[in-house]
Amino acid sequence: MFHLECIGCHEKFGGEKVIYVCERCGDLLDVKYDYLELESKLRSKEWEKQPLSVWKYKDFLPILDLSKVVSLGEGGTRLYECSRLGRRLGVKKLYVKNEGDNPTGSFKDRGMTVGVTKALEYGRKAVLCASTGNTSASLAAYAAKAGLRCVVVVPSKKIARGKLVQAVAYGAQLIPVKGGFDDALKIVLKLSQARKDLYLLNSINPYRIEGQKTLAYEIADGLRGRPPDKVFIPVGNAGNISALWKGFKEYRRLNLIDSLPQTIGIQAVGAAPIAEAVKSGSETVKPKSHPETVATAIRIGSPVSWKKALQAIWESRGTAETVTDGEIMEAQRMLASQEGLFVEPASASTIAGLKKLVEEGVVGRDEEVVCIATGHGLKDPDTPLKFSEKAEEVEAEVEAVEKAIGVLR
Repeated sequence: MFHLECIGCHEKFGGEKVIYVCERCGDLLDVKYDYLELESKLRSKEWEKQPLSVWKYKDFLPILDLSKVVSLGEGGTRLYECSRLGRRLGVKKLYVKNEGDNPTGSFKDRGMTVGVTKALEYGRKAVLCASTGNTSASLAAYAAKAGLRCVVVVPSKKIARGKLVQAVAYGAQLIPVKGGFDDALKIVLKLSQARKDLYLLNSINPYRIEGQKTLAYEIADGLRGRPPDKVFIPVGNAGNISALWKGFKEYRRLNLIDSLPQTIGIQAVGAAPIAEAVKSGSETVKPKSHPETVATAIRIGSPVSWKKALQAIWESRGTAETVTDGEIMEAQRMLASQEGLFVEPASASTIAGLKKLVEEGVVGRDEEVVCIATGHGLKDPDTPLKFSEKAEEVEAEVEAVEKAIGVLR
């Protein structure tokens, strides 16, 4: 069994009522389990024989009626050992967990399979979110699978085309607003409180985070029960770093791993309220009113889950770092050219952050590191073209093409 608990005042709530934040103090909620009961369920070891997927870990998830599960085959994403890039950056072992393998091309699918299932359990007819792209694509797909109406509020400008087209294709109702993501989120929060027919599925929803924590389980299982020294993860609204740390803690509590990794949050320089708080040692974050970065997935100035993110970083003895747009795009090219992995700019921020922290001595050269690539490169096909040199056109002749190729070295 499970219940909801406020991370601030620790008030407890049952799971039968739809709430997104604490009714007593307004803080974020966390899902808490009866771990003794969970341990007894896991003793059979049958679950360990199942192939990697989000629903391999159904006993770790807050679903009461498994007949209502809405799944597109999410999870089970590949963990690549990137030896060439690791040598170039100077670390003993480098792995990239490629969340672009998920059905809609991003990690959001882990949360949406659980969140949309909860919407069905609660009998809702429509789901709602604010989004910079990936959330809208994922929610629209799972809503379509479940037969639910989907409403998405997006910033009217600077949203990646590859993500927007997905939401349109899946049949979502898109409502562009004159403002940024933070403005869109304020609107959907108010709507979800005013209208009981809409079920909110931004990361403020505690059940969505539960799906995302399976990322940590898969990393631990993929490395045969031995977590890496450090895990690098992009940070925008901060739900994913919170979920990742929760997953690792639960595995440790259940004695499925013997140690915990350090969590390293990476933000773009122009949208870095959490990294700035970590660097200054602050217990709170100062929102950015006009966040700016080419990495649209993390272009968020007022992250909802900032308190959980700071807790994850401090508890894990981790840190947070900022990288420039130039460093992000260089890292995107490096990962693609060295390892054949094409990820969206936000994902590449982890490679940029790793490079920076190795050079600064924060990451030891004998350490094992996992970088989370949160989304596929085709989510944002235009940005890399803007940052690359335009190919020079030549005559349609063998000699001209051979000359352009030049001498191979």
